[in-house]
Amino acid sequence: MIIKDANLEVIATRRSQYPEGNKPEFLLVGRSNVGKSSFINSLLSRKNLAHTSSKPGKTQTLNFYCVNNSFYLIDVPGYGYAATDKKTQTKFGMMIEEYLEKRDNLKRVFLLIDFRMKPTDDDLLMYNFLKYYNLPVTVVATKSDKVGGSKKQHNLKLILDTLDLVVGDDLVVYSSVTKLGVKELLKKLENLVDETI
Repeated sequence: MIIKDANLEVIATRRSQYPEGNKPEFLLVGRSNVGKSSFINSLLSRKNLAHTSSKPGKTQTLNFYCVNNSFYLIDVPGYGYAATDKKTQTKFGMMIEEYLEKRDNLKRVFLLIDFRMKPTDDDLLMYNFLKYYNLPVTVVATKSDKVGGSKKQHNLKLILDTLDLVVGDDLVVYSSVTKLGVKELLKKLENLVDETI
């Protein structure tokens, strides 16, 4: 897949604001500091499409990025950020849950986790939450460029053992710096979009 066009088309906080039509949608979830904005920019070959921030918790809406006028990548508020108050966390949770419950366009979820460490309790909770809704999941292990060669296999095993992926789910090791995993994910997106046509 060649990315010819990508733009932030819709910013939503409730169902009535979602884009109309039946373009396939792919949800991006992950902890607040896992690098979702960097992932979007590197995957779509855009420098500042998604705004990166040194302060976690910046995304507070459902951001629909239209790609090649054929599908949407949707960035949602990150979880596990201690400085976000309980009321706001609950609001974010309800916003995401409403989307998961009501959106037939959703074809797959990309769960971003930090390759440098064991998945957190929040990561595990999110994975189990997605499986509760019977959603297919691709785990994207970000920041792999920060893990030395000898630790890569150890970290990979740690992630797989912790999450215990169900049949049909998979894992892609990714780096927005070295572009490791970009081709694999673009091919996956291309296949999934083709399946819906």
